[in-house]
Amino acid sequence: QVQLVESGGGLVQAGDSLRLSCAASGRTFSSYAVGWFRQAPGKEREFVSAINWSGGITYYADSVKGRFTISRDDAKNTVYVQMNSLKPEDTAVYYCAAKDYTRTIYDSTPASYHYWGQGTQVTVSS
Repeated sequence: QVQLVESGGGLVQAGDSLRLSCAASGRTFSSYAVGWFRQAPGKEREFVSAINWSGGITYYADSVKGRFTISRDDAKNTVYVQMNSLKPEDTAVYYCAAKDYTRTIYDSTPASYHYWGQGTQVTVSS
């Protein structure tokens, strides 16, 4: 198993940047693909981005493509998402999630992920 803890959320203005971190403990982190999801009040959890076990393949939702960048540092057991040009519609609780490295990152459904963090709030004011 792997335990995930997100950090880096906060209150920012439109156009600002934030970097979220997802720190993992437990089983070897490089055995997992990792995804970021977000959930705004009254809305379903939606896919944001994912990275495969090696870091060589990344995948983004259309809504964040070109603004967000996902990366991983397995030496630190951490996955990051750099969020630039933030918009008020990016406001949500952001979650990281992990699944076995054999699972494709192109399956972006929350159900395809086995382990979840507790989430970190990102609020973007206009």
